[in-house]
Amino acid sequence: MKVVTAYAVAERFDIAKVMEILLAKGYEPDPLETGLYPQVVHIQVPLDSIRRTTSLASSDLSSDEVGDVFVFPSGTVVSWSLPETFASYLATTVLLPAAENAHIERMETEDLDYIEDPQRDNSFMKGDIIILGTNPVPEEQKTQDIRHPNRTTVDTVLTKIAFSSGLARSTKLAVLESLLLNYFDSTRNIPTQLSKGSRLPYTRSFILRKTGQLLSLRAQLNLYSELTDSLPDIFWDSRHELGLEGNYDQVGKALDVGIRIKVLNEKMDYAQEIASVLRERLSETHGLRLEWTIILLIAVEVCFEVLRLWKERKQELAAMKENKANIADRNPLSS
Repeated sequence: MKVVTAYAVAERFDIAKVMEILLAKGYEPDPLETGLYPQVVHIQVPLDSIRRTTSLASSDLSSDEVGDVFVFPSGTVVSWSLPETFASYLATTVLLPAAENAHIERMETEDLDYIEDPQRDNSFMKGDIIILGTNPVPEEQKTQDIRHPNRTTVDTVLTKIAFSSGLARSTKLAVLESLLLNYFDSTRNIPTQLSKGSRLPYTRSFILRKTGQLLSLRAQLNLYSELTDSLPDIFWDSRHELGLEGNYDQVGKALDVGIRIKVLNEKMDYAQEIASVLRERLSETHGLRLEWTIILLIAVEVCFEVLRLWKERKQELAAMKENKANIADRNPLSS
């Protein structure tokens, strides 16, 4: 039984840069001319070329066996039948210059077992195992595809792309689940403090930062990716009609992607309530400070006004006293 593994290492990949890197390393992108670039970059890696650096037994491999690598713009790399050390190094080191907002330290990986069945011409999932049909097309179809001698291989690769896209989606979702879990860890004391009526010891910058983190998570889930799309663009843009969307859906159902997206959105709604409470408290604190500032300004104004009145009264009393003294000086006998 072989393994297909997905590595979510970045928020996005610059696919043009990915092509440059792979070409510089001597790989041939899209060797079977699937025409799915830039939705995905595909390379094939001869297993015999990396046999010396792995623990693979030579009896397990044929001399011409190859592994497949699919790089998606979503920041995910999917490998088929490749050693974990090689695939991980490719995803986290070789392709790192093409990564945007890489998160190697919190990389998520998921894998599925698969079996190649040369007796089948269709592929499907049985439980958590992919059954990959590699049976050659009927003879009459071969004559129709005489210009494409590798047509069977192309169909197999396209099927792998469909399964890979579904697995990449699940792995990308796992990254957001991990980020949301970290978000809850940093705010888990807030409900307890609110229930006790305690004063929240959070600064304005903390509240704004948490609000921004939550908005970013929700945007990554619902706006900036194809996680919630029932069918990614890769299937709409493909010129091939193989019913690949069925394989994509099977992976999603096997890994509970739809349920996980629903749960993730519900958790984000709860997190949004916490963020709203924090913003309200921030607004209340700001309003209270503003009120006290206004009161202080009024008090200062009153003090200045009292001081002005006191000075005026003092001047009036001094003037009256001076007038009395002048009158007394002019009429000494009246005293």
